[in-house]
Amino acid sequence: MLKPLHSFVSTQDIKYQLTRRATIMSLESYDRAKEVKRFDESKVGVKGLVDLGVTAIPRFFIHPPATLADLRPKSKTRPVSDVVPTIDLSGVDSDDLRPTIVEKIARASRELGFFQVVNHGIGVEVLERMVRAIKGFHEQPPEIKAPVYRRENTKGVSYISNIDLFHSKAASWRDTLQIRLGLTEPELEEVPEICRKEAVEWNHHVKQLGELLFGLLCEGLGLKTDRLKEKTFLEGRMMVGHYYPYCPQPDLTVGITSHTDPGPLTILLQDDKGGLQIKHGEEWVDVKPVPGALVINIGDILQIMSNDEYISVEHRVLANSSLEPRISIAVFFNPSERDSLYGPFPELISPEKPARFRQLTYTDYVTRFFTKQLDGKTLVNYYRL
Repeated sequence: MLKPLHSFVSTQDIKYQLTRRATIMSLESYDRAKEVKRFDESKVGVKGLVDLGVTAIPRFFIHPPATLADLRPKSKTRPVSDVVPTIDLSGVDSDDLRPTIVEKIARASRELGFFQVVNHGIGVEVLERMVRAIKGFHEQPPEIKAPVYRRENTKGVSYISNIDLFHSKAASWRDTLQIRLGLTEPELEEVPEICRKEAVEWNHHVKQLGELLFGLLCEGLGLKTDRLKEKTFLEGRMMVGHYYPYCPQPDLTVGITSHTDPGPLTILLQDDKGGLQIKHGEEWVDVKPVPGALVINIGDILQIMSNDEYISVEHRVLANSSLEPRISIAVFFNPSERDSLYGPFPELISPEKPARFRQLTYTDYVTRFFTKQLDGKTLVNYYRL
């Protein structure tokens, strides 16, 4: 029986084991479950495979032909600037300018589910520090990252490759550092020192921005400004720092498969490499990086609570064909009261537009979300009346 790769005896030893396994695999039947388990136990992640010089991606990263066909560019494309708007938040506290900002955000949330914001109150230097910190973590030697490689995030921090590795039809070419924001002082010691200060700073800024965006989104629905805040959506924040290294066969896999986000709102900081795409009609549209901007998208729970006024749309990330890694940092907003009932706001239900979704608990929703592969938009419709 082949030994797992978690001992970190040496890089040469790991490379020898990978080569030996590849040779054996060519002579015997392929056992995907065993290969996935071996990869996970190695704790080297996708970055580790790249560092070992792989020129062909392991078989369990190769996606089905239908998925790969959908990745090919279509003959008809729309200019990026015509699709995903960039909204300037300057003057958001002004009685004169706020209604216009609310209207722009509400329109984007109804028609696209995605928009970018600039002049959001977070300095460019803060954004750059956060990107550098996440990049720095992922580019440490495997033996330094291994102690926090875990699938159960019981300590508030975990480093993994593919959250749905054991559920998906095919793995994606990325590694992820997860940090539950708002950690207590003892829990903060679990955050790797290389990005601890930056994570604390980022938590402070995104909580403020999240509260502002929740208020604007509520006003766009004709609700009281604090309606989403009252549902404790500011309290359960989770940050993921994705690392997409160079992929030697980007036409055979993806960075993240098509999916929607579970919570009400996601704030995403992406670097200048690109690769994020959203589904718009029958087309996949690039979300072009804008200097100093943050990407905002509506999640499934807000589509449900807005009674289909706002939409949560599918999005994906292409595999990185550049020699330079791609970095992105997403913050997902979740309720702290997970066993309370969530459904369409009563204010948005009328005889002309009855409730389109049944009540649900967030615990039930998230359990279903993480026990299926990240593939397509199915859970919103599961709760549809």
